[in-house]
Amino acid sequence: MNARMPAMNDTQRRKILLVDDDRLVLATLKAGLETAGYAVQACSSAEEARRVLALDTPDIAVLDIRMPGASGLDLAQELGEAQAVPFLFLTAYGEDELVRKAAGSGALGYLVKPVDLSQLIPSLEAAMACAAGIRQLRATGVQLQTALNENREISMAVGLLMERRGLDRKQAFECLRTMARSRRRKINEVAAEILSAAELLNTGALT
Repeated sequence: MNARMPAMNDTQRRKILLVDDDRLVLATLKAGLETAGYAVQACSSAEEARRVLALDTPDIAVLDIRMPGASGLDLAQELGEAQAVPFLFLTAYGEDELVRKAAGSGALGYLVKPVDLSQLIPSLEAAMACAAGIRQLRATGVQLQTALNENREISMAVGLLMERRGLDRKQAFECLRTMARSRRRKINEVAAEILSAAELLNTGALT
């Protein structure tokens, strides 16, 4: 599926680190993202990604969770603590426990395979925009932790709605906002509920 992106010159191209032990997924996403205008470094393991990160810092990382050797969660912890690189997860597993661990790691998104570029690119752009907002908050020191948590929860909940309801990112966000309005709750509160009880997405409670 084609994914349209604004034209970017070499100095504007965002750098993406892809880490996945499935080489077919890696090659397919790399080719598609490069065609869409990104600079992509593809790695088939956390160990290979560490070597790449020692030489360059990407704008965002897309991580598989379960890989031989160090997991995507292990690598995510290193990205957050040492390099402040924003990241999201792209995995074949959608278990609630993994979603909670991913949210706790600081992920800015969680997508479940199979995924195409029309889903991945909006999630990448939203995550990078969220990361930019976090950096700005860190610079100003304005309620950093609260804003950080709320942004992550909303981004993760939107990703789950995209995967489980077959929505694009805009539709998923509108769905989340509608839920919040109907309940007269803040959007981040509803997002937190979705993350803590993902099974509710398949019931009438959130319709």
